[in-house]
Amino acid sequence: MTLRINCWSGPRNISTALMYSFRQRTDTVVFDEPIYAHYLRVSGREHPGRSETLASQNPDGNAVVRDLILGSHPRPVAFFKMMSHHLIDLDTAFLRECRNILLVRDPRHVLRSLSVNIPDVNLGDTGLESQVELLDSVLGEGDNPIVIDSAALLADPGGMLQRMCSLLEIDFEETMLSWPSGPKPEDGTWAVHWYANAHASTGFLTGIPSDDPIPTGLEPVLEAALPLYDRLLEHSLTA
Repeated sequence: MTLRINCWSGPRNISTALMYSFRQRTDTVVFDEPIYAHYLRVSGREHPGRSETLASQNPDGNAVVRDLILGSHPRPVAFFKMMSHHLIDLDTAFLRECRNILLVRDPRHVLRSLSVNIPDVNLGDTGLESQVELLDSVLGEGDNPIVIDSAALLADPGGMLQRMCSLLEIDFEETMLSWPSGPKPEDGTWAVHWYANAHASTGFLTGIPSDDPIPTGLEPVLEAALPLYDRLLEHSLTA
């Protein structure tokens, strides 16, 4: 029986680091944003490396769900790093066959970082709307959501990972706390545009978030994003 873990993150979070953490486990195989091409095809959004992404993955999201996410795997745990806003125009019934983690980050930092690569950032790009929808779906089925705030994970990686593993009913492994620097074979073709910090890392490193103002024009996006983030934080884990 395969444990299928979807980590639904917003962009410019530490989702790649968390994927690298799970990659260090002896029982886990990891996958990098398997429905990204589907999202780009359906949404029409222009992202760095769009053409390469569409060429590197099956853009039929339902086929990806059927053949990969719900498919067979060589190890007992399959970890799928996902962007929550990629979950569009898909039958979400597969979520019931998976464990779903919501990885969230303060939208002030998300918008500041995301606007560097995507100048026309909108609320949907933050993933927060999709994360709240996923939260409501989990709560509506009477389940307990696993919501991780990246600031808490960075402040206490060992404690938070142990708590997460306990809820997922898998053993915590110390190897999850560090990994070799550099690109990984599982990285998507878009890594060249987004993963510089992740490739330089060898573990969860606490940085000092910038207190610079968000770019001009994004104030309305932040105003709409903050209540969504606060809603998610109500359910976030502590170590």
